[in-house]
Amino acid sequence: MNDDKRADAPGTPDAAGKPDLREKRQIEERSGLRTPVIYEIVRKRGDEEMARPFTSLWWSGVAAGMSMSFSLLTQAILLTSLPDASWRHLAVSVGYPVGFLMVILGRQQLFTENTITAVLPVMKHFTMQNVWRLARMWGIVWVANTIGTLFAAYFCTLTPVVSPELRDGMLQLSAEVMKNGWVEMFFKAISAGFLVAATVWLIPSAEAAKFWVISLLTFIIGAGGFAHIVAGSVETFLLVANGRLDIVTMLADFTVPTLLGNIVGGSALFALISYAQVMEEI
Repeated sequence: MNDDKRADAPGTPDAAGKPDLREKRQIEERSGLRTPVIYEIVRKRGDEEMARPFTSLWWSGVAAGMSMSFSLLTQAILLTSLPDASWRHLAVSVGYPVGFLMVILGRQQLFTENTITAVLPVMKHFTMQNVWRLARMWGIVWVANTIGTLFAAYFCTLTPVVSPELRDGMLQLSAEVMKNGWVEMFFKAISAGFLVAATVWLIPSAEAAKFWVISLLTFIIGAGGFAHIVAGSVETFLLVANGRLDIVTMLADFTVPTLLGNIVGGSALFALISYAQVMEEI
């Protein structure tokens, strides 16, 4: 009789050696999210975001552009505080994820996030209505992000919010982005777009590790000198505001190649690959 009780006790395999209900739940919890589940989470979020009204998208995008300025500010604080050593570049790059953490954890609208979230619903149901919804969202968010970065750059230039020493550090860092040629800028932007899309893809399964996932992948963007359209807009607008770059050169040599590269990296590469992984299962 005791043997029968042990066999029927919760958490023990049945007579056929199969796990009971509690063990099945434990297996599911430890195995993590399946790829189709991650796809559906990201796609559903994209659907929800595309359905938001103009005002919500606009002000969330402006907030994201302003938040991204704190990446440059944090890097400048580190640059002006650390000695000129071979390791300083990596140490300064630790500040690069700050803006991304504010934007992503705060659920603000960042254009490069939308290169995957808004594209997956279009891939699942390719209709003109969905294409229009995608174009609408991209247009609103990109322009709003740009306005936010423009405001941040001129705010740092025209007000005493930062010290002259700190502003010089921000300008020194900003000048680095314009050392890339058009083709180099485009391909570096592909890498940045891919990494941001990868960040979005990993967040659903990251759970308590979201902070570290965002920090690690965006740190790579900063340390690798990859081009990001929003973070880079803060830098290039700051150069324009201080008379170190003209707006035409900025648009032609930074904005166009970086925007195209981020779209290719986030949508044409990562989003397509992500969809290809699950298209037979959804």
